[in-house]
Amino acid sequence: MAEADVRKAFTDQAQFCDRSGAPLTAAIVGAIGLVLDGSTETGRRALGWSGDPRGSADSVPLRLAGGFHALARRGVERRLTRLYRGEIENAHAVVAETLQRRDAELVGWLDSPPQTNETGRAGAIMAGLMLLAAEYRLPFELIELGASAGLNLNMDRFGFVLGGVQAGDLASPLQLAPLWEGGHPPAAEVKILARRGVDQNPVRTADPAERERLIAYCWPDQPERMQRLQAALALADLSPPPLEQGDAADFVERCLAEPQPDGMCRVVYHTIFWTYLPADKQERIRNALAGAGAQATLERPLAWLRYELQGETGAAELHLQTWPGGRERHLATGHPHGSRIIWHA
Repeated sequence: MAEADVRKAFTDQAQFCDRSGAPLTAAIVGAIGLVLDGSTETGRRALGWSGDPRGSADSVPLRLAGGFHALARRGVERRLTRLYRGEIENAHAVVAETLQRRDAELVGWLDSPPQTNETGRAGAIMAGLMLLAAEYRLPFELIELGASAGLNLNMDRFGFVLGGVQAGDLASPLQLAPLWEGGHPPAAEVKILARRGVDQNPVRTADPAERERLIAYCWPDQPERMQRLQAALALADLSPPPLEQGDAADFVERCLAEPQPDGMCRVVYHTIFWTYLPADKQERIRNALAGAGAQATLERPLAWLRYELQGETGAAELHLQTWPGGRERHLATGHPHGSRIIWHA
């Protein structure tokens, strides 16, 4: 990518943050894109990015936004912390001086994509599970790819209001009620009997440093997201999600090769993960699902549920493919954080 493409990725991400009700994050992301230059290792690496820097791909702007938020939370740069508190308005100057002083720390944030483990996306996945529960009337085995800290593996311990339909644990400290348009999912009980997830770099939330890194990716001017994250972390402390480190394609192939008991629906799902995956691994996952799907029965159905970014629109789409039969459906369209859902099914 040319330098101009990288800077445009920051501009586009800043505009998306602003449209999403996060003006502080927008100002910081925009300022980073303006002040990056060849005088720092961070600037050289970012501006010379060899992949796709956009938010729908490598998310270079949000990698660095996480680094700046982490510094602000630690309080090691007082002017930066004051900027995050809303006490200073000149983001450009504060970001520039922080980048010069903290270059060695910030450059490391370019090494891996952001892991927000956004719990708001669980609303879309739960709606898909409710549809499957109504159709098959079976409990579930969940297999999550790109699970980050595995917080959404606990989604049956969240409470939901989805298009006016209640689901999950209505006494949970984590309640999700996204803005909803269109129809609604069926009022079917979702019972999860087994769950497991994989991530190339799983976040071990029992480690304070890793927990803090996860929090740093959450936009600070969206307090409701921060509250949801804190509630999900508290639930994970009580019910640690089964999570392993590994390659997603290897994991899927291994899981789908295991015998599936009668009377259980096996669901492979992921949210805002697919674009980070190389094309060869995407193909392996598709092939593994198709192979397992050929063996599926109504007593042992298989489903592929995913909430992923689509094209240049900035929207996410919920798609469902089920076996036997391989039927593909576009269930919903929504905000990438799950804050708004348009139901199509």
